[in-house]
Amino acid sequence: MEIRGGFLLGVRGAAIALLIVAPFDLLIGAMSDRPDRRKVVGIVEPAYWTSGPTLMAREGVISSWDDIAGKPVCGKQGVFYNKIAEVEFNANVVAFGGNTEAKEALRSGKCVAWVYDDTSIAADLASGDWEGYEMPVETVFSNPWGAAVPLEEKDGIWGAFMSGMAYKWHEEGTLIELEEKWGVKPSPWLAGMHEKLQYDDSYLEN
Repeated sequence: MEIRGGFLLGVRGAAIALLIVAPFDLLIGAMSDRPDRRKVVGIVEPAYWTSGPTLMAREGVISSWDDIAGKPVCGKQGVFYNKIAEVEFNANVVAFGGNTEAKEALRSGKCVAWVYDDTSIAADLASGDWEGYEMPVETVFSNPWGAAVPLEEKDGIWGAFMSGMAYKWHEEGTLIELEEKWGVKPSPWLAGMHEKLQYDDSYLEN
């Protein structure tokens, strides 16, 4: 079986479209598993990561989600996290065209916090460019990330292979090792999946 591969830097919608029209056989990276996406691409199981919205703010400014009620919060246009901040926590979201603009607005004091994906915020904080800032609240409404294959391949050989790979990543602790390698904050969800899917070979000791 010939697999077509490549790297695409772009938005998720464009990447999904390219998977549908068949230049690529696999889409993996920052794509949450949603019912609307399952109608057009084959999202394999198990998920390999999970993430959700959280906040980045100056240290000591925010201590709970309730603290953003009635206050300006920076966001990126078109991201559903904005609605969560507005509807669930009564924030006044100021949406910008890109994350760079949103984060610079936070830095300049136009917003009390930036609402975005916890994985992205953790990477920013680990970069060293955001000294004096923190991720002060827990992640809410976490959503799993899935690898996707062409819809017609989901229940075929290629989809089964990628599903097996995802199981293997969890069972062997590969994803946890990558967390440690790249300095990502340990994920309780990954630890739980590793424990759940770890192969029990204790019978071999008898």
